[in-house]
Amino acid sequence: MPQPIAYLNFNGNCAEAMRFYERVLNGKLEKLIHAKDSPWADQMPADQGDMVMHACLALDGNGLLYGGDCPGQMPYEGIKGVSLTLNYDTVEEAQRVFDSLAAGGTIAMAMQPSFWAKTWGMLVDRFGTPWIVNGEMLPY
Repeated sequence: MPQPIAYLNFNGNCAEAMRFYERVLNGKLEKLIHAKDSPWADQMPADQGDMVMHACLALDGNGLLYGGDCPGQMPYEGIKGVSLTLNYDTVEEAQRVFDSLAAGGTIAMAMQPSFWAKTWGMLVDRFGTPWIVNGEMLPY
């Protein structure tokens, strides 16, 4: 069965965002392909050569996160109507990731207890990506 993979669009800062996620989420950036290095390089406008066409971040547990810069001919509208959710085994790890993602972003809901996890919180990071972070899931 196919597993859904989030594909995030960025406004020219995909490489910076994916390197940040690599560090914060302890992932491995497996691909970071710029337009000038792609098989379509000769078809791309010269001013879009540094645009990231595709990035792939591998996460623990076989998770993947894809990303790319919004092409110049398409207006960037941000990420709307979705949040990426991360579940951690410990409150401490959830808090560490939450704090790291929140740096320079906006906290929508501070970490706090809930009926589904010992702690959870919501934020939008400095790249405009909405996150929900859970620590120590509870049976409900």
